[in-house]
Amino acid sequence: MTDFNNLSETEIQALIDNAEKALKEKQSSKRKEVIAQIKELAASIGMGVELVEADKKVERKTGKVAAKYRNPADGSQTWTGRGLAPKWMQDLLAAGRNKSEFEIN
Repeated sequence: MTDFNNLSETEIQALIDNAEKALKEKQSSKRKEVIAQIKELAASIGMGVELVEADKKVERKTGKVAAKYRNPADGSQTWTGRGLAPKWMQDLLAAGRNKSEFEIN
């Protein structure tokens, strides 16, 4: 066991980096072994297997949504109509106004 108190910060960081690299290599090797076993078992009963990565995240393209409402008192304040209404809209609605009055045409 290594006495970390006698190592410099650079030496400790190098140990961490090497350990992380070794862990990733072991995980990758184990993964390849398991995949090979799955394919072998499937082939033994005359089946084929296609494995799909579950970890991969699908990136959604999100664009800006155009503003749908504008504050009549301050034209720089707008709201898309999505999510929680801004304070200025809540105040206008509480005063009995209809949100369709503030739609941007």
